[in-house]
Amino acid sequence: MARRDVVVIAASAGGIEALKAVFAGLPEDFDAIVCVVVHMPARGGSALPAILDRAGPLPARAAVDGEPLRSGRVYVCVGDRHLLLHRGRVLVRAGPRENGSRPAADPLFRSAARYFGERVIGVVLSGSLSDGTAGLSAIRRQGGVGVVQDPDDALYSEMPRHAIEAGADHIVPAVEIGPLLSRLVKEPVTADGGDPSAEMIEEVAMMEDGPPGVGNDHPGRPSQWPCPDCNGVLWRIDDPDVLRFRCRVGHAWAGESLLDQQNTAVENALWMALRALEDRAELSRALAERARPRRPISARLFDSEAVETGENVEVLRRLLGVGDANEATGTKDA
Repeated sequence: MARRDVVVIAASAGGIEALKAVFAGLPEDFDAIVCVVVHMPARGGSALPAILDRAGPLPARAAVDGEPLRSGRVYVCVGDRHLLLHRGRVLVRAGPRENGSRPAADPLFRSAARYFGERVIGVVLSGSLSDGTAGLSAIRRQGGVGVVQDPDDALYSEMPRHAIEAGADHIVPAVEIGPLLSRLVKEPVTADGGDPSAEMIEEVAMMEDGPPGVGNDHPGRPSQWPCPDCNGVLWRIDDPDVLRFRCRVGHAWAGESLLDQQNTAVENALWMALRALEDRAELSRALAERARPRRPISARLFDSEAVETGENVEVLRRLLGVGDANEATGTKDA
């Protein structure tokens, strides 16, 4: 009888301590494949395998593209590459970012659900935003099990909290996850998730082989929003548990991550507007001073323009929460 022998783990901010606690709680004879994704900079994360290797009895190594999967091994993501599973081997791919990250949790979780179905245990640990939520939902739809760190135990609770809202089978502190996994991998599988959906197959293939290209099928339907990464149209994917989007070239966003990215874009636009208005106010004052000796009417117009622009600057500075607007724009009463 089949058992759960594929464990995929995701963490982000605050996740290293949680990972160390999980691996410290695993036994030396842990009979399952383990894959780990942590959000990291493109040139970062080289020390992560050594950290996890020292944390517990299982050997942890950086994943190598194409290497075979072996039970009792820990395959760790590398910087600027997605970690995927494909039947009996590991894939390391420079595919499109998901939720603004590469590596990201959702591609690993989705590929595990695609090829291993009910044999998968997905684990979501401390982190910001919602990466891992859609992937954990995919694992559970295919008959796998979802384990989430208790948000009260996590240094950053957003990733666990979003995962729980979409559905989780076990919610426990990090120190209890290792012993829980030891029990789960010994249990026979009773659920059958059935065949993966055509949409899941398309999305996994996109991460393995690249986007399908113009004229080919694309998962979902066009939405009104542009992709923050490439400005292409985002296609809305009808996931039952998570509102999410993917553009034609493959960038993917959960709704919460897209909203956060849009907030960043709005803030950047406000800073640009602030700079432009401050430049305008300064130029108006310079023109007023130059016109004052011989063109008093023009000077008054430029003075009026400087005051009006300064008032707009003050509004923007309040929105951005910076400085003393009156002092910065020279509009304080004499």
